[in-house]
Amino acid sequence: MSRTKVAIIGSGNIGTDLMIKVLRGAKHLEMGAMVGIDPASDGLARAARLGVPVTHEGVDGLIALPGFDEIGIVFDATSAKAHEANAAKLAPFGKRLIDLTPAAIGPYVVPAVNLGEHLDAPNVNMVTCGGQATIPVVAAVSRVVPVEYAEIVASIASKSAGPGTRANIDEFTETTSAAIERVGGARRGKAIIILNPAEPPLMMRDTVFCLVTAPDPATQEEIRQSVEKMAADVAAYVPGYRLKQRVQITEIPADQPVGTLLADGGARPTHQVSVFLEVEGAAHYLPAYAGNLDIMTSAGIQVAERIAAGKADR
Repeated sequence: MSRTKVAIIGSGNIGTDLMIKVLRGAKHLEMGAMVGIDPASDGLARAARLGVPVTHEGVDGLIALPGFDEIGIVFDATSAKAHEANAAKLAPFGKRLIDLTPAAIGPYVVPAVNLGEHLDAPNVNMVTCGGQATIPVVAAVSRVVPVEYAEIVASIASKSAGPGTRANIDEFTETTSAAIERVGGARRGKAIIILNPAEPPLMMRDTVFCLVTAPDPATQEEIRQSVEKMAADVAAYVPGYRLKQRVQITEIPADQPVGTLLADGGARPTHQVSVFLEVEGAAHYLPAYAGNLDIMTSAGIQVAERIAAGKADR
C-alpha cells in the first residue's frame, strides 16, 4: 500500500508528538521531513536518530530538501504569524496544509463534526485545543435544539503551554469563539482559557455551557444522548477524551439576566446545558497531563489519514 509522505514544520512538543504518531501508528502516512529553526532542538535530534530527513532552516530548508517533491501533506505546528508566512511560501507548490496554529487561513475542521466537508481544501485549520475538545459538544447539542449561546472554558496545565501557546492566547480566544459558531452551530460563542500552575500538573479539563430551549424531559434526554454519542466519536481518535459526569440540564430562573449573552434577535432560552470533560494524553511523547496538545495532534493525524486515504483510492 502506498503512503503519503508528510512534513512537519515545528520541532517543538506538538511537532515531535505528531512525528511519533506518524511513525508508530499511521496507516496511510509516512514521515518525509521534520523542520525546525533550532538545530539543538530535541525534536530534530530525535527525527535524525529515527532516520527522518531534517532541516533547521525553516520552510526554506524544507523546500530545498531533495525529497520535497514527494511530500504531499505539510503539518504546521509553529505559531499563527509563522503559519501565515509558511503558507505563502508553500502555496506555489500545491502541498496540502494542515494548520495546528490559530491562524485560521483555511476552513475550521473538527474531525468528529465536519471531517468530510473540507477534505479538498488546500489549507485546513484545526482550530485550537479547546476548540477540538468542546466544539463537538456544542455541535451535539445544536443537532437537537438551537443553541442561543455557548461558552467554553479550557483549563490546561501551565507546564503544557509552550511559547507558541502563550504567544497565541488572543488568537486562541478569537479562533475558538468563531469556530463555536461556525462549526458548533451556536448563535453566539465565547471561549476562555486558563493556564493552571498547580503541581503536580493537572490534566486538561473543559467545561461547556449551552443556553437552549428544552422544556420537556424527552428533549432533554435527546440532548444527553447526542452529547454521549459525540463523546464516543471523539474518543475513537482521542482515547483519553471522556465525560466526567452525566450531562446536566437545569432550568434558567425567570429573573436571571441572560439577554447580553444572546445574539441579536435570539430567543430567551429556558435551560442551561452543562458538560464537563477531561482529556488525558496518550503520552507518546508528551506527558499524560498534556491532553490539550494530544487532542490537537490526534485530530491533525485523523484529517491527514482521511486525505491520504482519499488519494490512495483514486
